[in-house]
Amino acid sequence: MSDDRLIVALDVPNAVAGLKLAETLGDSVSFYKIGLGMLTGGGLALANELKTEAGKRIFLDMKLFDIGATVEAAVRGLAQFDLDFLTVHGDPHVVRAAKEGAANSDMKILAVTILTSLDRGDLDDCMIRDGAIPDLVTERAGRALDAGADGVIASPQEAALIRQLPESTGRLIVTPGVRPAGSDSGDQKRITTPAQAIANGSDHIVVGRPIWQHEDPKSAAQAILADLG
Repeated sequence: MSDDRLIVALDVPNAVAGLKLAETLGDSVSFYKIGLGMLTGGGLALANELKTEAGKRIFLDMKLFDIGATVEAAVRGLAQFDLDFLTVHGDPHVVRAAKEGAANSDMKILAVTILTSLDRGDLDDCMIRDGAIPDLVTERAGRALDAGADGVIASPQEAALIRQLPESTGRLIVTPGVRPAGSDSGDQKRITTPAQAIANGSDHIVVGRPIWQHEDPKSAAQAILADLG
């Protein structure tokens, strides 16, 4: 299996397309993210097939947010699929409930800090309190880790700050918003290259479009892996 620091986002229309991409990538990729956009396209079935039949690691990116009892019940149900990572919003009550739901499994609960597609103007539109994004991300990460999160989701630009937190010792930092040099940033606003993200303290990087939109997805993935060193 390849270096599992690279997680490929299967942000394709349905499970059939996702399985085809995974087959194309073969042994070059060992870790996949399946997000909310594929949930109605067979995402859970794909997660189960990749996990049980292909031996891949699976990151289910649901970004759950609700009252504690609902989050706990949802996570308990998802834990039966033997997944590796699951995302929830980083509010402490959500994290605590998710950890309760995952208590009898090995599934890691990752807390979302601030989406990498957002900038300060977006936060203003959402009436999020004043402050620089790196400061807000670091504060949210610390609170989520205090609440028991196994790790956090944050942009690679904030990974170094989070890694300096005492609470981050032994915890995971997983970073979307990673783009190989020369790639289109798409809807991501706080980005770095793969190598820089790892240098900043990320344990895993998540890359989607630069791989699955490439004319040769396997070579694109291999180039990113080479960049990680």
